[in-house]
Amino acid sequence: MRVRTAQAVFLVGFMGTGKTAVGQALSQRLGWRFEDLDISIAARERRTIAEIFRESGEEHFRKLEHAALSELVGAVEAGSRFVVAVGGGAFVQPRNAELLASEKIATVFLDTPLEELWERCGAPGEAERPLRSDPAQFRMLFETRLPFYQRASVTVRTSGKSVDQVAEEVLEHLQSQANDFDKEK
Repeated sequence: MRVRTAQAVFLVGFMGTGKTAVGQALSQRLGWRFEDLDISIAARERRTIAEIFRESGEEHFRKLEHAALSELVGAVEAGSRFVVAVGGGAFVQPRNAELLASEKIATVFLDTPLEELWERCGAPGEAERPLRSDPAQFRMLFETRLPFYQRASVTVRTSGKSVDQVAEEVLEHLQSQANDFDKEK
């Protein structure tokens, strides 16, 4: 499937929106490589994201995140095709958002209601979320980040939908953009 001029789809949104699960499903449909930015960073550092936050601080984590994102964007510019799940705070960092402002990259905001996110992030078996400490702080962080997520080129609401339904909806939006792009030519 041709997706506009995009060679990569970067899924953005708050923690718990399903970026990893949807990204895996989407990459299978497109036949593109899947990357989870947080998992890549954790593998490089040989410690979890929670450990990086605890031991080195958020500022250090954001530097690692930017470096990993820069590498992926460079690979896209060189012709690689990716679906990337981006950590919840990455897209709100101005220099990261600038990196993703390319015709070769489609950004997709997976929009999920706050209450649903709180439940998902606290579910048994979920990874420790360093920024999920209390409901008031969680809400404030969500509300602060929301306007940044809404700048993505596509928004897909996830509530009440399966991973496959969300992946299909993302594909529909991207195909629609491709059709609009063809009409402009």
